[in-house]
Amino acid sequence: MAPALALAVMMTSCEKETIELLPKDRITEESAFQDPERIQLAMLGVYDAAQTGFYPGGQRGYPFGAAATAQADMRGEDMLNVAAFYAFTYESTFNATTTLNNVVMWESLYGLVNKANIMIDGLKTAAEAGVITQEQANSYEGEARFLRALAHHELLLNFARPYNETGDASHLGVPYRRLAVNDPASVDEAKSQGRHTVKESYAMLLEDLDFAEQHITVSQLTRASKGAAIALKTRVKLHMRDWNGVITEADKIVSGSGPFTSPIGNYALTAAPEGPFVGNKGNSESIFSILNSTDDNPGTNAALPAMYRGENRALVAISPTIWNQTFWPKEDLRRTDLAGTYAGGVFTKKYIDLSGWSDNTPIIRYAEVLLNLSEAIARTEGVNDKAVALLNSVRSRSTSETYATSGASAAYLNISSANDLLQAIMNERRIEFLAEGLRWKDIHRTAKNGELGVNGVPAKVAYGAVKLTDWVAASGELRPALFTSIPAIPYADNRFLWPIPTSEITTNPVLAAQQNPGY
Repeated sequence: MAPALALAVMMTSCEKETIELLPKDRITEESAFQDPERIQLAMLGVYDAAQTGFYPGGQRGYPFGAAATAQADMRGEDMLNVAAFYAFTYESTFNATTTLNNVVMWESLYGLVNKANIMIDGLKTAAEAGVITQEQANSYEGEARFLRALAHHELLLNFARPYNETGDASHLGVPYRRLAVNDPASVDEAKSQGRHTVKESYAMLLEDLDFAEQHITVSQLTRASKGAAIALKTRVKLHMRDWNGVITEADKIVSGSGPFTSPIGNYALTAAPEGPFVGNKGNSESIFSILNSTDDNPGTNAALPAMYRGENRALVAISPTIWNQTFWPKEDLRRTDLAGTYAGGVFTKKYIDLSGWSDNTPIIRYAEVLLNLSEAIARTEGVNDKAVALLNSVRSRSTSETYATSGASAAYLNISSANDLLQAIMNERRIEFLAEGLRWKDIHRTAKNGELGVNGVPAKVAYGAVKLTDWVAASGELRPALFTSIPAIPYADNRFLWPIPTSEITTNPVLAAQQNPGY
């Protein structure tokens, strides 16, 4: 049976002289929706499930903590696996039982989905009973549906082929679960649910985000908001290759000309590239992040600074694969202000709190929305001044070497074709979102057609073969032995996808018959 909405308010009752039948620190699913205060706590409990899901033996930062961020980086080539922690993912040696990697991602994402579904059901009951108003219930439901959509999209990116695998997206996606599993009957029903098609999965995902956009009334960095729902839709529609849809959504939160700002949420790029990170708890650019604090974080095994910083556990470094690229200017501030050399390599400095581990987990920033829009315009209109301006708005705060259309004044690169522009956008995404877990998302959506230099899981550098002298900024060089130390995997290979975990298929015969090929 799925766990009830346990709300971790860790209090002690040893000083009480009488025994309470329902202590306030032990809120059950049945009592969670009986008054507005508990409903608020129940909603925060769903966010807590997004921050840190169940992991056998302790916390690991799944499904939207440092472990999940690193997993997405480890599937790509631009971040370097330093220790054995993410080796299964980095080297694509995972199977249906590799707990540290794909298994816990599946289980914790669906754990989040189930808590969101329990929340949605409880809100309907509370509204009918007059505990909260219908408007309040709808706003909370919008938050729960935003998290449900976010979780399902993460599942689609790892366990299903991209939207354009088939012409009508009729291939297998993931089970889109909208049933609260909290009693024997619902457990039995869940055990027989199979995979929706990718088309069906995305349709339900967008239905959730549309509801969130329409009904959420709160506006807070670590809570879903109207702006966050719109921003996530620009990402989702990019994966659907619905370029006009990306433009429609982005136009709601991007002004018509630079400097680009949003009338919803007042989003804008920070003046300096480190702005979203030194101002992790509040800045104009971060649209939605998962809350961490000194009192509530995934711990040393899963906090962002612990995983990524050279001064800390240093499990994930920046790879020479991206560090040495000539499209990344040598004097770019993202090399100096957001990265540093330590014993063993070059590491990100995006995550600040080395002892308290309170850095929020970034999920989506305004910079991504601007680059999503830039790409969608380039895909539909080719070389376009607004698309270039959107690209430069992200790039120009870090370097003076920006882009211009052919015939314009001197620039780092004159863009003369749509492919030039698209490649420049992809290159910029690789630099801008280093150590934020976005690289695999871009690989997943472009690999089928071999677009923009991606045609599967890229070749990677093995940490055991690398030397500190291999990081040479903007050199354009890698020792041949390094470049092929972990060979590329073609798109058609079964390892492009993760297998459905054994823990799932042993209880669900329908999913057992729908396992990804090769496992």
